[in-house]
Amino acid sequence: MEYVKAFLCGGALCAIGQILIDRTALTPAKILVCYVTAGVALSGAGLYQPLVDWAGAGATVPLTGFGHLLARGVRRAVEESGALGALTGGVTAAAGGITAAIFFGFLVALVCKPRPKR
Repeated sequence: MEYVKAFLCGGALCAIGQILIDRTALTPAKILVCYVTAGVALSGAGLYQPLVDWAGAGATVPLTGFGHLLARGVRRAVEESGALGALTGGVTAAAGGITAAIFFGFLVALVCKPRPKR
């Protein structure tokens, strides 16, 4: 059942993004920013954690989950370090994912040969 919940939540978030791409003039970059911002806002309001508890990876893997991670990291760092935590908490919380993205991106760049766009 855990996989079904993750699929439903992640699929719904992806479907909403696709509808926004198809039906609005929003660019994918603007939709990306909206998703991350929505994750931060919903997390700040205390509404995203129940979704994470219900859907698991279906809520944490999409971009809204990245916003939730940033907000959670900032909240924790502010509690521990005060106002300075507002600047460092998000990056600290997301450091593992950012590092993995850079590392695996580098590995793919070593293996694949770039081609000019046609």
